[in-house]
Amino acid sequence: MKLTEETISKETIYDGRIIKLEKHQVTLPDGQTSEREVVLHNGAVSVLAITPENEVLVVEQYRKAMEKTLIEIPAGKLEIGEERESAALRELEEETGYVADKLELIGEVYGCPGFCSEKVSIYIAKDLKEGKVNLDEDEFLNLTKIPIDQIQSLLSEHKIEDAKTMIAFQYLLLNYNHSK
Repeated sequence: MKLTEETISKETIYDGRIIKLEKHQVTLPDGQTSEREVVLHNGAVSVLAITPENEVLVVEQYRKAMEKTLIEIPAGKLEIGEERESAALRELEEETGYVADKLELIGEVYGCPGFCSEKVSIYIAKDLKEGKVNLDEDEFLNLTKIPIDQIQSLLSEHKIEDAKTMIAFQYLLLNYNHSK
């Protein structure tokens, strides 16, 4: 069975600084028509950063959509035309003050593909060197270092609710012997 939906028309409902919201009229695989609301997002990057002391850098940041503070690996949105790896290096230094010479791609994920186009690239960085924190003017966070041997308990105690961070931590636990 063909699963694609053909777009008949699009209407922009909102065009903001970070997202664009469109209403799509589509033809379904069975020939019926329906409406889809689609959030368009330029994409994001995140970094599982491991210090020479085998600690993971995380940030605590208030997330308005959730109305609470979450623990996350450093992350941020892509600027228009920005390369993903460059954005990840930039975000790592801006949020943590650490720099990395190279990154390794862990994977790329869609957080909410039912309505949002945002793709998040997740990288791992080792051999970090201290640089300078340079937060955006509307960005407030606390930087914390978590020993790798405490990652499992954070996951088990449900203290990590952010999907990209869960994925990165699971990757780390599965590959821990290779990460030292």
